[in-house]
Amino acid sequence: MIRPPLPRALAAAVLLTTGLLTSGCGAEVEPTAKSKAETVTVSNCGKDVTYTRPQRPVAYDVSGAEKMFSLGLADRMRGYVMNKLGDPSIKGSPWRQDYADVERLGTERITREIVADAKADFVFAGWNSGFSEERGITPALLEKVGSASYLHTETCWDYGDKSVDVTPLEALYTDLDNLGRIFGVEKRAEKVVTDLKERVTALKKTWPAKGDPAKVFVYDSGTDQPFTAGRHAAPNDIIKAAGAANVFDDLDKGWTTVGWEPVIKAKPEVIVIIDYADQPAKEKIAYLKSLDSLKSVPAVKESRFFVMSYGDAVSGPRNVKGAERLGGYLRSVGR
Repeated sequence: MIRPPLPRALAAAVLLTTGLLTSGCGAEVEPTAKSKAETVTVSNCGKDVTYTRPQRPVAYDVSGAEKMFSLGLADRMRGYVMNKLGDPSIKGSPWRQDYADVERLGTERITREIVADAKADFVFAGWNSGFSEERGITPALLEKVGSASYLHTETCWDYGDKSVDVTPLEALYTDLDNLGRIFGVEKRAEKVVTDLKERVTALKKTWPAKGDPAKVFVYDSGTDQPFTAGRHAAPNDIIKAAGAANVFDDLDKGWTTVGWEPVIKAKPEVIVIIDYADQPAKEKIAYLKSLDSLKSVPAVKESRFFVMSYGDAVSGPRNVKGAERLGGYLRSVGR
């Protein structure tokens, strides 16, 4: 999640109910999966985890919801939780109808109370993007009360023994493959991943034949210190796929704050503005233009701002669309 933490959820912890309701409907399980065992083991954040096919899964934020929607799993979901700041992403989503059909269980952070009330048997979120030691909702705790968890692979670099460190797009493909196995829709997952990879390959063919890649700075928010994307956040790979370079590609973080001085020193040619509900992109652009310290930055001098939806910028199948759009913009300005 790119936004700074919201106020702490209520401290009271409610134990999950162990009796799970029988699923009455859901995405069709592929014929090949019907003969398989009820359980499947996949590797998540470097640990082999055995899952019983979920009957009441809950997903957190755009990342979790749209990875499941893209696999045709909407009608198997108990619900999703998403901060209201992401509402514009719903309007621009190819899965708008799925968002309408699946119950929204909360409009802030996911909590143990929400999971308990939903009687969820599977929770899909990221480390420090849904799951949090501080807020008392962790895979270990949920396991004790009968609910399985799956963490976005993109966040594994900061979880557990931190042994899993793959690029954001590889993390996306891993999640889709694993979800395909967990929910018995392997063929659908293979098709989705293949399509995404083919689109990235096609995009790379549009890269300029010569010259260094354009330098890009991602601006999410922040005044005293900008909130931006390091190498573990999805925009790092979105920018690479578009044929450019994130000025903070060497920053061993996901979404994080930096100082303005490193931004000025990097001399980005393009600034990607992340757009969501509480601070429209045009306000962010106006703010950046108002800073005397940034007037020497090429992107500001040339007014090269590219607006990217929150839904395109967080880990999910829309990352490739974000890369395609950014690539088109870069070619339009000769980069």
